[in-house]
Amino acid sequence: MEKYLIVGLGNPEEEYAGTRHNIGFDIVNQLVKKHDATFHASRLAKIANFAFRGKLVYVIKPSTYMNLSGKAVRYWMEQVKPNDFMVICDDISLPLGKIRLRKKGGAGGHNGLESVIEWLGSEEFNRLRFGIGKNFERGRQVDYVLGKWNEEELKKLDERILIAVESIEAWMLSGMDFAMNHYNNY
Repeated sequence: MEKYLIVGLGNPEEEYAGTRHNIGFDIVNQLVKKHDATFHASRLAKIANFAFRGKLVYVIKPSTYMNLSGKAVRYWMEQVKPNDFMVICDDISLPLGKIRLRKKGGAGGHNGLESVIEWLGSEEFNRLRFGIGKNFERGRQVDYVLGKWNEEELKKLDERILIAVESIEAWMLSGMDFAMNHYNNY
């Protein structure tokens, strides 16, 4: 049976729930919920698994802080082939809810991606970057990223998270080229 690993990046403590930086956790939470699975504590992460159209899917939320996510990713990645692995994170360079799927790339200033790249020794892995916008004043990026979604943003968020989940499923079923062609301009 083909195996997939999907990693949502975020910070594990409750104070970070509902923040822009934790959108990776929010997306994988929705994916796991959709497939009637649940997370449980395991080594370096909370993990859930489920079967999806003949594939075994592992979903993790690292229990380390964002900037140390690579350690958990490296440990759990040994379960799958490199092309059957995806990291999901926030991106301030993209408008709110915009999805950008890629097969490889740099960290773009994202500490979680930087940690994953460092631990894997490669920039060649699938990723889904979810736009959180950059509606902050100069010097206030950290406050914005670690801040809670506002009421206007929340109105768009649920629909865009569902589209992100669809794009992950499309990747598993039809490959990254298909998913990129159908969801990067959605």
